[in-house]
Amino acid sequence: MSPVLLLVLSFFGGALLGAFYFNNLWNTVKKVTDEGKQGMFLLTGYFLRTGVVLAGFYLIMSGRWERVVAALAGFILIREIMKRVIGGQKAA
Repeated sequence: MSPVLLLVLSFFGGALLGAFYFNNLWNTVKKVTDEGKQGMFLLTGYFLRTGVVLAGFYLIMSGRWERVVAALAGFILIREIMKRVIGGQKAA
C-alpha cells in the first residue's frame, strides 16, 4: 500500500476514534445527573473511553510515528467539530 494512502487511512481512523471518544464523553456528561453512583459511572466511562482510544492509536500506529500523528490530527479535528456542534447545548 502506498505511504500516502496509509496516512489518509490513519487520519480517518483517528477521526473515528475521536468520534467514539467525544460522543461517549458527551453521553456520560448527560447521564451523570441521572445516575445514583456518579463517581463510579464517571470513572468507568473514563477508563473505557481511554482504553479503547489508546488501543486504537496503538493499532493505527503500527510502529510508525507518521501514522500516529495523522491519527491524532483526525482526532483533534473531530474534537473541534464536536465543540462547535455540541458547544451550544447544555448537559442537563
